Amino acid sequence: MQSDLSAARFSEKPPSSSALASRQRTRRSAFVGVSLIVFLAFLSTKLQGLRKTRFGGYPQQFLSSASTAVCPQVDALFPNRNADLWETTLQQTASSHFKARSIDLLAGAVQIPTESYDAMQPVGVDPRWDVFGEFHAYLARVFPLVHANLKLQKINTYGLWYEWTGLNSTLKPVLFTAHQDVVPVGPFTGGEWTHPPYSGYFDGHRVWGRGSADDKNGLIGILTAIETLLENGFTPTRTIVAAFGFDEEASGLEGAGELAKVLLGAYGQDGLAFIVDEGDGISKTFGTVVAYPCVAEKGYLDVVVEVTSPGGHSSVPPDHTASPGFALAFTVLTLVFADHRYSRRSPRPVRGQSVPRAARTLSRASVPFQTFQCLAQYGSTLPPAIKALIADSVNSDMALHTLEGILSKDKLYRSQIGTTQAVDVVSGGVKSNALPEEAHAVVNHRILAESSVSAVREHNVALLQPLAEKFNLSFNAFGVGVSQPGVPSSGNLTLRDLSDALEPAPVTPTNGEISAPYQVLSGSIKAAYNTRRAANNDNSTLIVAPSIMSGNTDTQFYWKLSPHIFRYGHGNSAGLGPEDILDGIHTVNESIDADDFVEIIRFYITLMLNADESSVL
Repeated sequence: MQSDLSAARFSEKPPSSSALASRQRTRRSAFVGVSLIVFLAFLSTKLQGLRKTRFGGYPQQFLSSASTAVCPQVDALFPNRNADLWETTLQQTASSHFKARSIDLLAGAVQIPTESYDAMQPVGVDPRWDVFGEFHAYLARVFPLVHANLKLQKINTYGLWYEWTGLNSTLKPVLFTAHQDVVPVGPFTGGEWTHPPYSGYFDGHRVWGRGSADDKNGLIGILTAIETLLENGFTPTRTIVAAFGFDEEASGLEGAGELAKVLLGAYGQDGLAFIVDEGDGISKTFGTVVAYPCVAEKGYLDVVVEVTSPGGHSSVPPDHTASPGFALAFTVLTLVFADHRYSRRSPRPVRGQSVPRAARTLSRASVPFQTFQCLAQYGSTLPPAIKALIADSVNSDMALHTLEGILSKDKLYRSQIGTTQAVDVVSGGVKSNALPEEAHAVVNHRILAESSVSAVREHNVALLQPLAEKFNLSFNAFGVGVSQPGVPSSGNLTLRDLSDALEPAPVTPTNGEISAPYQVLSGSIKAAYNTRRAANNDNSTLIVAPSIMSGNTDTQFYWKLSPHIFRYGHGNSAGLGPEDILDGIHTVNESIDADDFVEIIRFYITLMLNADESSVL
């Protein structure tokens, strides 16, 4: 990799002068199922016999010398041309003064309750947006060099677009993004917080409050990195862009949705070298420290299932087959139990027609498959039988199927390897003595990258058409008449979208000549991590494994800007118990480790400098 990433120095260890005091930390990412670790340990004994009876033994070469092509790694990447500046920033960010200043910056941001809600009225109409003006004034005050040296445009009033113009306009810019808004604090949860949710309280170890981990740590981290580079006289060669939406927690249409339009106009399709947004971080998994940049993101589809039929007095009920409430109950049970994650079996074909595959199996082309290969290759405590099974799944369909079955035992891993569906809303009827004239359910789908919105819609149609026939209902699905009973129908079964559907995101390349941005990111992650472990004589090795984002970030609006999109937060939290494993994100007691936050800033500085001098982006 050294020759491919020229213009930068690679090394297993950072320069000795960059050693910084730290403690080793662990964080759970989307791929770290605590319950699965216990389960795999138990299962490994079973698989020892299975490998002999069903597979005739797994290839031992996978256990002794796994191919690096399965999970390619680059060395830590340190700035070369900007080496002196990088060393200076390392010393600066290691100081107690810098840490205290960074804590104050984040705490101040947390103290401004920039909450976004579902179904808010447009900017300028709904007064709940006004708090973002206060937040902007805060940013202008605490980041004076950023606001004096970068171009700032406000899009749709509260969207922030910063541009730090580089000296070489032929180089593609890089985009760092985060969101200003936070999820509201539940009105009845105030007493459950260790420290008030908008206090920004620092207890000597952690900063507490809504937004501290999602996502003001990213926003303040990016701006602090830029402010620090400006303080040291840096002028970028490659343009650096920062864009901050303000309603990510409520779909992102007003913020990133509008920002994307102007960014596309300014930089053009595929006009950015790469994009980094919030996402997974670092975790100790099977004895190995692993960083999980998300290079894919699931699609999204909400389907309304509606049943209607004539009502009446409950004292004279119709046959059950004519009751919309009864039909809906069967529909919901079918959705919940018959095929709830699309990856064990498909519904029975209707009238001899084939049913589309909606990511029914773990695919070798999928990002989760790459992740598991990395864990098998580098996970030091992964049970040998499981490691062999994962390795064998590269070529053996039977091993692949067995692996899928094992992963399906854990709900977290199960959600990663297939399209999921969840019945989230069910309603019907208005009075205990009146037959319901309408009943409906809302079903949420998270769509795997190998599937599509159309495949999931078709799957729903195939799954529910037998029910329409069973209950003698006319069936209309997504604006198309599917079936009409030969006799007068008892009612209607309708499927429709609740809101705009989202296709799965394009997958960012992680291998081959077109994967240079992923390599630069990986090397920068390792360099930032190494700066903390060196001073502690910590010999742990960080590996980088691509992963998939189950939720959706503001990057859903940025697909046209770059084929290289990373959802990564460099979180590396310390000693959290299972109940706090996600730093209280979207719930009570949201907080972040202060040393962790400083490392996040250092990561952004490292990546900005590496990208600035890279000749391969």
